[in-house]
Amino acid sequence: MSWPKRILVSVLALVVLFIAFVAGLYLWAGTQTHTVAALAGYAGRPAAGKGTDWLLVGSDSRAHLTARQRRELHVGNDKGLNTDTVMMLHYGDSGPYLVSLPRDSYVPIPGHGTNKINAAYALGGPKLLTRTVEQATGLRMGHYAEVNFLGFVDLVNTLGGVRLCLPEPLRDERSGADFGRGCHDMNGTQALAYVRARYRDPRGDLGRVERQQRFLGAVADRTLGASVLLNPFRLVPVVDAGLSALTVDEGTGVWDLGRMGWSMKRIADGGGRSVTVPVAGSGQERPGAGDVLVWDEAGARRLFDALRADRPIPTSGTN
Repeated sequence: MSWPKRILVSVLALVVLFIAFVAGLYLWAGTQTHTVAALAGYAGRPAAGKGTDWLLVGSDSRAHLTARQRRELHVGNDKGLNTDTVMMLHYGDSGPYLVSLPRDSYVPIPGHGTNKINAAYALGGPKLLTRTVEQATGLRMGHYAEVNFLGFVDLVNTLGGVRLCLPEPLRDERSGADFGRGCHDMNGTQALAYVRARYRDPRGDLGRVERQQRFLGAVADRTLGASVLLNPFRLVPVVDAGLSALTVDEGTGVWDLGRMGWSMKRIADGGGRSVTVPVAGSGQERPGAGDVLVWDEAGARRLFDALRADRPIPTSGTN
């Protein structure tokens, strides 16, 4: 066999092996996906808008953490259901956009009066939280994804850490955050402290949601970078850790997760925007709920209307 033919055969063999690897990884990943009944029909549910909308949740479940892990992660023994993170991701002809709904947002919870938005998860799990978000925003969620504390830490450690830059020092003994101004290479425990810190942040929950947005962008950028995607010995453990950390709705597949991750990377690379729902003010006291965040009704409506129609979101009234 001539050298040109040998080279051609070798290249074809590599292509076949690559396709087989990708197909095998895709099929395997489909068997590792954890699902939960998060989306359900109900009377008055908003109609589907244009584009794709995700509800992204960071749960505060500590039921599976050991005593040592609780100490290391600076979390207590509470085994109740809570959410530290509530976000919506939109992509389509417009976007992608990542919209944070602060956990202290004061919204109606179907069947439970009006309270902080994270109370919906504690009262009724993913289904009630999804319904609460849909009715508060007028947007129908097409997908749901949830990450837990332990998975949060393991994914970052498997990636070899993430790099996050701080414009100001961040110190919060309750979360374990202790970072000076500038850029830091953070492991999973440090990254968790970074996104949970809020008690020493003068902006409170609003400051925290901005850190959560930056963190998610950093994870997506690292996960979908060439050093991971082109190295099977890194890609497989990262995919395994990512799927172990995630719980998604029953209709979400591997392809959907890939599109979600790519949209997050686009935002991190400057191809989209991260914003927070406009608020009328912070620190407002409400009976039975404590200090809450009340949305700027007009600004929030303009934002949600743009997302529903898959139009560019307003440049004013959000940050």
